[in-house]
Amino acid sequence: MSNTAESTAKRPLRVAIVGAGPAGVYAADILTKSNGVKDGDFEVSIDLFEAYPAPYGLIRYGVAPDHPRIKGIVNALHKVLDRGDIRFLGNVTYGRDLTLHDFRAFYDAVIFSTGAIKDADMDIPGIDLDGSFGAADFVSWYDGHPDVPRDWPLDAKEIAVIGNGNVALDVARMLVKHADELLVTEIPDNVYQGLKNSPVTDVHVFGRRGPAQVKFTPLELRELSHARDVDIVLYPEDFEFDEASDDAIRSNNQTKTMVNTMTNWLVEEHAEAEQPSSRRLHLHFLHSPVEIYDDGGSGKVAGIKFERMQLDGTGNVKGTGEFIDYPVQAVYRAIGYHGSALDELEYDAKRGVIPNEGGRVLDADGNPVPGIYTTGWIKRGPVGLIGHTKGDALETIGFLLEDRLTLPPAQNPDPQAIIDLLEERGIEYTTWEGWNKLNAHEAALGASWTESAAGNDGVVRERIKVVPREEMIQISRG
Repeated sequence: MSNTAESTAKRPLRVAIVGAGPAGVYAADILTKSNGVKDGDFEVSIDLFEAYPAPYGLIRYGVAPDHPRIKGIVNALHKVLDRGDIRFLGNVTYGRDLTLHDFRAFYDAVIFSTGAIKDADMDIPGIDLDGSFGAADFVSWYDGHPDVPRDWPLDAKEIAVIGNGNVALDVARMLVKHADELLVTEIPDNVYQGLKNSPVTDVHVFGRRGPAQVKFTPLELRELSHARDVDIVLYPEDFEFDEASDDAIRSNNQTKTMVNTMTNWLVEEHAEAEQPSSRRLHLHFLHSPVEIYDDGGSGKVAGIKFERMQLDGTGNVKGTGEFIDYPVQAVYRAIGYHGSALDELEYDAKRGVIPNEGGRVLDADGNPVPGIYTTGWIKRGPVGLIGHTKGDALETIGFLLEDRLTLPPAQNPDPQAIIDLLEERGIEYTTWEGWNKLNAHEAALGASWTESAAGNDGVVRERIKVVPREEMIQISRG
């Protein structure tokens, strides 16, 4: 028996997971349900760390509040953490409050599931003009992220959103939707007031390829049509299909559904309704951004130039040499997320991931670092739906279990030891019990608003999200 096996045979395997979003929770859940644990071969003791005072990561701070699946995902994650066999420790930041050396001292293995929260870069002239924004920053604002400003400049009447994924549609929908429709969500009051005062009339969503190559899902697309007093506008010249597009429509039900939906909207000519809506959501395809420009050196966005594209037969596109200008006063780029580097770990800056093989973190020479793993978007990049992180976690946990008997043993595996260290350093960590307090408080805020606004069109607010970090900590630790 190895030294590690001897040292851990009489105690639970200590595992730290850094990041309490879906990826981290799934990894913890899969580990607790692994065959070795179920069969009684060994026990596990898992601590789930989160930089924010509240759990759920992307679900709380990266998904539009009116997303139809959000409640179901939150409920599923809540059930996992509410079992009591996974300890949640919030408001603890890796690299500042705890180092890799600290984790090594208290845990046999560490899994990093820190996700991707920054916008991918777009290198075109004018990208830094006033009024040019990254979608990730806007998402953080409307989701009440505790570390972003409370205000957002919503003074544009015409807006461009660059991207054809789910985030682009989320951003466009939040910009064009009337704020009162969002009262039934957990939207913070400062976000509600900001959106309510927005003068927006037109939001244009631009995709580089054709309708058969979009990256959003049918669910996200259908959500667009549910917005009240918003017309969806499409353009016949954008509905170009090459051989690869036709193959995708025939062979992929999701693609077929989305193309059929948009084609039906085009035929119905929403923009020609007898009583036009006060706001319009335009869907453009075969547009490649070339430049964002200002008006006479003002430094503020005044418009955006695109090159018209055409499909090349393979589903990809090539330029036509035709350029089109759109007058807009704001541009949001939603072309993807990018992971951030983590202290003491190698980082692939091009892909925005921690270099790894199946979840085993690699060093500068490409060798696995004993006891260090990764899962989720920081492992494979920000692609796929939330549910796809389950497969990532399964793979990572599989390798961790394969390595179990050779992991470098924790110097102090006592679960109380990490708590003592946090308290010694004065870190105001939050717990699962604290989250339940905050959860109840947010629900009470919603109930209070509903009661005070009785008769206001029958709107019921289930909860109102608390935004300031200090307030979240105070309620959680109170």
